[in-house]
Amino acid sequence: QVQLVESGGGLVQPGGSLRLSCAASGRDFSYYTMGWFRQAPGKEREFVAGISWRRGTTYYADSVKGRFTISRDNAKKMVYLQMNSLEPEDTAVYSCAADLSGSGIHEIGSYDYWGQGTQVTVSS
Repeated sequence: QVQLVESGGGLVQPGGSLRLSCAASGRDFSYYTMGWFRQAPGKEREFVAGISWRRGTTYYADSVKGRFTISRDNAKKMVYLQMNSLEPEDTAVYSCAADLSGSGIHEIGSYDYWGQGTQVTVSS
């Protein structure tokens, strides 16, 4: 069993930055592929970024590539999402998720555990 708690969301102006954090509890965190997803009002949840457990390989949605960076600290059981050059289109609830199988880092259905989410609002 893994519990995930996100923090770091808030209101930021376009062009600004935020760093989201995801704290995990439970065993074997280092063996989980971790992902960040987001859901904007009226839209489906979508993949934002993922990081594998074995080599720390990172993956990004095209819409955030070059602006967002995912990282993990296995010793602290933490995952981070550094978000730069934020745009109004980035406004959403951001959730972290854990996947033990690592079979589909982009796929919502591959993830076993989810956090409650943190709101990110980009507006002037």
